[in-house]
Amino acid sequence: MFDILLPDQDERPLYQQLYAQIRDQIRNGAIADGSRLPSVRALQLQLNMSKTPIETAYQMLTAEGYAVSKPRSGLYVANPYKHASPAAPAAQAQVSPPGTIAPPPRIPASDQRAGCIDFDPTALDPEGFPIRTWHKMLREALENHSGMMGQYGDPQGEYGLRLAVAEYVRNSRGVDCLPEQIVIGSGMAYSIGIVAKLLPDIRRVAFEEPGYSLVRDQFVLNGCEILPIPVGDKGLSLQDLEARPAQIVYVTPSHQFPTGSVMPYPERERLLEWANTRDAYIIEDDYDGEFRYLGKPIPSLHSLDTRGRVIYIGTFSKALTPALRINYMVLPPLLAERLSAMPHEIVYAPSRVEQWAMHAFIEQGHWYRHIRKTRNLYRNKHRHLIALIRTHLGRRVEITGQNAGLHIQLTVKKRQSSEQLVRSAAEAGVKVYDFRKMWMQQELHSADYPKLYLGFAGISPADMETGIRLLRKAWLAD
Repeated sequence: MFDILLPDQDERPLYQQLYAQIRDQIRNGAIADGSRLPSVRALQLQLNMSKTPIETAYQMLTAEGYAVSKPRSGLYVANPYKHASPAAPAAQAQVSPPGTIAPPPRIPASDQRAGCIDFDPTALDPEGFPIRTWHKMLREALENHSGMMGQYGDPQGEYGLRLAVAEYVRNSRGVDCLPEQIVIGSGMAYSIGIVAKLLPDIRRVAFEEPGYSLVRDQFVLNGCEILPIPVGDKGLSLQDLEARPAQIVYVTPSHQFPTGSVMPYPERERLLEWANTRDAYIIEDDYDGEFRYLGKPIPSLHSLDTRGRVIYIGTFSKALTPALRINYMVLPPLLAERLSAMPHEIVYAPSRVEQWAMHAFIEQGHWYRHIRKTRNLYRNKHRHLIALIRTHLGRRVEITGQNAGLHIQLTVKKRQSSEQLVRSAAEAGVKVYDFRKMWMQQELHSADYPKLYLGFAGISPADMETGIRLLRKAWLAD
């Protein structure tokens, strides 16, 4: 047990106070790296509060990489500054190890090792953010809604934004829904927490293997059993899924994370049939559906669903900025009705000001123009990276998962482990990722050659070329 003292005069919500206190104790070493955090129940008794703010605080810690869940064991501290002395300020701490998808706050560029080239799959091009337009939207939001600044908003999200999102997903992804079905959220962890509360009887969750560990951890935190389902060239193995007693399945069918495979149309129909037969639900995470470079767009699972089995989740973070924590979830009608009948305390929408700004950003056409601009920007970067790899690494590597998204999967035809390749790349001044955390049972699915992941959105063409040349020397010098 550790000491938590929440001040009486702090006006922040309880979950924010709790999150900040635990985070700060992890960062300064008061809570040791690798130590087990108290259960929700234990902390509830210690602090004499409801479990909702505790669950939310734990979800935020997990989402930001300060904690990881271990199935049937609990939540454990993952201190990103564990190599620094307890008294060292955060700005002097070392960068977290490669392979994490939700790293802690970055060290200022001036403190990073000079010359390090980072193929970060989560990064976006900072020049692509329309800062002047967004500043204008924020100013208009404050001016146009000044009379509402003293009021709380709809916990499900501002109606105007939900209406704009409904129109956008209908036009772009074929997701036909009403604003009443949409829940505006503060990120994937938040959305999964709501799903878990809407479906309290569902305990067995089928999950892509490898798959997005942040989502997997959220289900574990909510007491679910994870059933890993192998991923192949056509996405989730439906044969393996049909053989497991799952009641819900999480998939990224349009660009599987992290392998990049795309689920073909026949497999999507078969997956929907599985859900209809089992009376089960499908969570469709369309995290980067705006970016497809080759072939015709494949309809979303939700657009093929006629029985209300798909929970569709999208985000503004991948196309606009990860600094804006706004995503959206489209619930089937039955679950939307169930949500409306539940206590309002389980939902808490993001900042009203940012929601008003996002609504105006979409309504005035800026969002659609931004999508077209960034799609062209990332298409060019995507082509440039592919060309560089083929020129400098040639047949010694294989590129897969390159038809969509903001990262590629690279198979290096060398008898070394992914850890060894990541280490040798780092010694050469290049950061690449093997996403070890995305696996539950990697040892059972060992491939002939190691697989690594390179993002291209947040790196300049010049650094991209320098990085690939350095990787050639590091990996293929022999």
